[in-house]
Amino acid sequence: MKNKFPIVFLSLHFLLFLNIAAVLFLRYKGFSKSELLLIPAAAIVLTCAAYAVFYSKNSLRRISKMNKNLESAAAEYMNSLPAPVAVIDEARRFVWYNQIFEEKISLGQDAYGHDFEGFVNMDITPLTTGGNSICSVNGCIYSVTAEKFEKNETSFLVLYFHDETNYYILKKQSDESQQNVIIITIDNYDDIMQNAKESEKAQTSVETEKLIENFMNDTKGFIKKTSSNTFYAIIENKYLENIISEKFKILDAARNIKISGKYPLTFSIGVGQGAESLAESEAIARQCLDMALGRGGDQAVLKTENGYRFFGGVSKGVEKRSRAKTRIIANALQDLIMNSDKIFLMGHRFGDLDSVGASCGLAGALQLLGKEVYIAVDRVKNLASNLIDYVDDQSTQRLFITPGEAETMIGSNDLLIIVDTHNKDYVESRALYDKSRSTVVIDHHRKTVNFIDDAVIFHHEPYASSASEMVTEIIQYFKYDTEEKIDSCFAEALLSGIMLDTKNFVMRTGVRTFEAAAYLKKIGADTVAVKLLFSNSIDAYRRKAQIVASARVHGECAIALADFRSDDIRIVAPQAADELLGISGVDASFVIYKTGNTVNISGRSLGAINVQVIMEQLGGGGHQTMAAAQLENTTVQEAVKALISVIDDYKK
Repeated sequence: MKNKFPIVFLSLHFLLFLNIAAVLFLRYKGFSKSELLLIPAAAIVLTCAAYAVFYSKNSLRRISKMNKNLESAAAEYMNSLPAPVAVIDEARRFVWYNQIFEEKISLGQDAYGHDFEGFVNMDITPLTTGGNSICSVNGCIYSVTAEKFEKNETSFLVLYFHDETNYYILKKQSDESQQNVIIITIDNYDDIMQNAKESEKAQTSVETEKLIENFMNDTKGFIKKTSSNTFYAIIENKYLENIISEKFKILDAARNIKISGKYPLTFSIGVGQGAESLAESEAIARQCLDMALGRGGDQAVLKTENGYRFFGGVSKGVEKRSRAKTRIIANALQDLIMNSDKIFLMGHRFGDLDSVGASCGLAGALQLLGKEVYIAVDRVKNLASNLIDYVDDQSTQRLFITPGEAETMIGSNDLLIIVDTHNKDYVESRALYDKSRSTVVIDHHRKTVNFIDDAVIFHHEPYASSASEMVTEIIQYFKYDTEEKIDSCFAEALLSGIMLDTKNFVMRTGVRTFEAAAYLKKIGADTVAVKLLFSNSIDAYRRKAQIVASARVHGECAIALADFRSDDIRIVAPQAADELLGISGVDASFVIYKTGNTVNISGRSLGAINVQVIMEQLGGGGHQTMAAAQLENTTVQEAVKALISVIDDYKK
């Protein structure tokens, strides 16, 4: 503690001397004793008043108060500590501090009576409950602990500042030098190279390796080519952080490399950051690479404590022309089906023509295999009621059951096949999925974080137009014991699913899409019957027109609000979003509507804008050209503001 009290005592002695001199002088002049007594009394009163004013105007009053509340021995001990120590009162003002605190924290400034926050930027709340806090002051990092004590009904907090600067410097150096495995792969290398000339292949290989070498130049890491389309790199954290801050600009550079002058090259990158060993880092990198490929490629994926971070993903998925994988999946699936007692099929909540159509098509094939099959579907909360009624009328067996019935019927040797979704939270019945011992997933949506990770077979092809297309290819490779063909109603169900997700063969169509449609036509699909499944009432058409009329354009994005409620709003809203894409200058459309306490956003795009990335920022997902999100316990106006904010961030 600063020893300023000798000055006070000297002042008192000086005043006493003046009083004595004044009394002797006045006595000499003939004043009486009673009159002389008034002089020291007045002097004492004036002295006390002067010191009261003095202490009220500066911090010495707090020193005096602290002198009463702290034992002198303890004060001397704390003053001699080699670390900064301070005491604050209930108002978080300094009432005492030692010499080293003044040197390192307040830098010579007088802190007595000043607020704690004026010198130290730190949350003091954990200190009141026995915890500690970290703060940075004047280039040093301190771990602050506290002790609380009370004196004369006043609470004080003694703060101890432990200098942890060297520890954090070493920790930072250790973190920066931690090595991470990065796996870079060229998307669909074999497919896009198969028709290229040898000179074009050589040129592409040289340009690719040169690009990756330039990418590694400033990292002081090394990279190894393990196959014609795969590279392994090891990079320290401090260089990886720079790459992340630049949002993996190698992805953009790769697209400038074009095979035969027209096929752009794209990379998928998996980053194994935050692992304790290189082996663990490699495993994380592979997992991230699978996620990148599952989302269509042309992106980098980084795993974090809260999930995944995605970079890139602006290119369309390249269609794989080889069906070797489909044939292998079909053979494995048929073996699994034949060894199961009953087969249950299930899509996503609020099933559409693709979800229900894929289930119906697979059910028709399983009936030819002689298996007992059921489709778990909620007829009330469904967007494909026309298709369900149509198949019900045409089918000779009972196919559709409620999710509750399926939950009671499924046994230990039964198989559950989930189509058109791979997310646990979006399945028609989570309880049915939890009760299933064996699960198969068939889906075409880009991979999300909460995917089904315990599936026996996980058939995921993000380049496919629809789940119905994937099912159509699979059933062609089943080995049937009969010459009969699948009933035409099941073929029409599959074709309706393809037509829905491709917008009548306009969006995300490839060679295999038309081949699948041709096969369905061959086995009896009637395109007129399929067209009737898309028909709406005149009232529904008016509601769709009302939504389109309410749209406004924001940054090449049309945003429309459905400010009414109707039973078919989940059908009308996506159709209105499709209609908005026909407006000149609109690259993406979003229709916002409310159901109960949930605000729904349906997004559509022609490909120039990735609506999946936008919807993922709002907690949803989907495809590059078709995605959706649901916002709980919010208003439509708040949803509009959130959507506009995400669109602006995406544009940046």
